[in-house]
Amino acid sequence: MNSPISGSYLPEDTRFLLKQIDMPFVNLTEKEKKIQTEKKHYSEMIHLEPVPSAGYLQLFRELTERHRERMAAEAVGLARHIAGQIAGEITLVSLARAGTPVGALLGRILRQRYGREAWHYSLSIIRDRGIDQNALAYICRHHPSTSIVFVDGWTAKGVITFELKAAIADWNAQYLHWPISSDLYVISDIGGTADIAATTDDYAIPSGVLNAPVSGLLSRSILNDAYIGPDDFHGTVYYRHLKPFDHSSWFLDQLMEAAREAQPVAVIKGAELAQQREQMLQYVETLMKRYQIQDINLVKPGIAEATRVLMRRIPELLILQNPDDPDVRHLIQIAEKKSIPIQVNSQSPLKACGLIKTFP
Repeated sequence: MNSPISGSYLPEDTRFLLKQIDMPFVNLTEKEKKIQTEKKHYSEMIHLEPVPSAGYLQLFRELTERHRERMAAEAVGLARHIAGQIAGEITLVSLARAGTPVGALLGRILRQRYGREAWHYSLSIIRDRGIDQNALAYICRHHPSTSIVFVDGWTAKGVITFELKAAIADWNAQYLHWPISSDLYVISDIGGTADIAATTDDYAIPSGVLNAPVSGLLSRSILNDAYIGPDDFHGTVYYRHLKPFDHSSWFLDQLMEAAREAQPVAVIKGAELAQQREQMLQYVETLMKRYQIQDINLVKPGIAEATRVLMRRIPELLILQNPDDPDVRHLIQIAEKKSIPIQVNSQSPLKACGLIKTFP
């Protein structure tokens, strides 16, 4: 029977609508080859996330200290806007995993600063596979569908944004008694595809540089028919080996401390986001031409996406706007450790971009 899990979070902070499973791990090279040459979907496989080094964790903590006042003000701005849009209880639904720490933080802010009844669920949405409808149905059975607010950490090319829009349009056509808004709230909308954002800047959102240890120790979501039945939530793996390095609640505590007194930023929407979207499209198109890339999925723009490329895929190249920028120190550390070439482009509109290696 489907029921929420919390990973390493407190249940009041996060309820993951994911099925905890155990499955064999694949190494990164094997996974990349299967994705590109065998056309196996990335969501069918999972790799074992490595233990972060002491130096990398120190960089994460330094980024948290440096950006916590900014991120707190941005989260308070989003929370204030949400509180003004939704009457009654608020049901935050984050897109696992990048959205999970943001959803947990927004829930705390709404409850503690704005005195609102706020719930936070985190569910799976997968490129080309859609959103977990079993998870959405679970939420709608327990909360008004009109109280749902989708949140994520950031956008890049907008693939997940468009996946969300299509999935909710399909949902609303099927379930007329459970209408859901597809509006997406994010901290950083560098892709210009969200509905409401706190910023369009490409900066090192601290929760974007660490994976499971800042996301309840759970893996990204899995959709493999061998483990997930038609009535199940999408799957996840609990990374027990990372428990000594868990910073999930620590990160929330740090941000919440700053959020109590933070001056909320004014949210961004409309024309400014449309302009950001056009800039991103042009940048990605330029990169694909310059490096003769045929598949847009091999281009990962922005610090957060570049970080994930270096951690979870087989990178071909890391492009940096300014290698002396403190926001990219963690990227340089990973790239040097893995012998990934670094190219500097001071004219880039983004601080970083990762290109995935093409397999013949």
